Amino acid sequence: MDYNLPKLPQRREDSNKGTFGKILNISGSQYMPGAAYLSSIAALKIGAGYVELASCENVLRAVSNLAPEVVLAPVQKIPVIINNSKVLLIGCGLSTTNTAKELFENTIKLTDKQTVVIDADGLNILSQMDIKIPENTILTPHPKEASRLLHCQLEDILRAPEVSAEKISKKYGCITVLKMHKTIVASQYGAIYINNTGSSALAKAGSGDVLAGMIAGLLAQHMNAFDSAVLGVYLHGLAGDLAKNDLTEYGVLATDTVRYIPYAIKKYLTQ
Repeated sequence: MDYNLPKLPQRREDSNKGTFGKILNISGSQYMPGAAYLSSIAALKIGAGYVELASCENVLRAVSNLAPEVVLAPVQKIPVIINNSKVLLIGCGLSTTNTAKELFENTIKLTDKQTVVIDADGLNILSQMDIKIPENTILTPHPKEASRLLHCQLEDILRAPEVSAEKISKKYGCITVLKMHKTIVASQYGAIYINNTGSSALAKAGSGDVLAGMIAGLLAQHMNAFDSAVLGVYLHGLAGDLAKNDLTEYGVLATDTVRYIPYAIKKYLTQ
């Protein structure tokens, strides 16, 4: 069914960083520190009040140099940090090593009241495990990751993307964001949204990390899961479109998309 775009979360004058939610982001690995940076900073750019990144030492060191706004923690502190977090974002650049798999499984088992966003390597790990994920978790696969989640061929996803998104949502009891040239958001209850923003400018490494962070940032501001997924997808595409207008479809990087998030928000608020 059709789905109208939701309103952005309100920003009360008598607010503080706690008002707009805390995100625990478990992302990055030795060779992919950029994913941790992009997902963390995108969540802050869209309005989250607090992002704490738990990762390995080299990732924390890299992110500290790029984004002093992000709070850093070693993975050993996750059992404590998660108790005070509203949202768990996990998987961006995480890798699929045995250590990453153990970290993923142990963290998912710790979730209680948190809304969860699983992206990238988190999806690849999930596809290999028999583990129950929390209700209203948001999964953000591209078509190849979707084929792993459904244990089917890539061609099956590309032939019927809407059906595939619905199958993932029903299988995992989740909300699925199937990232394509027209991204599809499907809920486990049958709601469908097909996005109309974005272009080939977003076909760059790191773009999915930015989207995952944006969705998590909206969740932290007390939006429900489906609304967060829909609006995150729309604003991500709009940020890419605005960046494309200035930089061309060839020259937009994921860091540019992050930089244009406030402009996308401004346009959305005035249209």
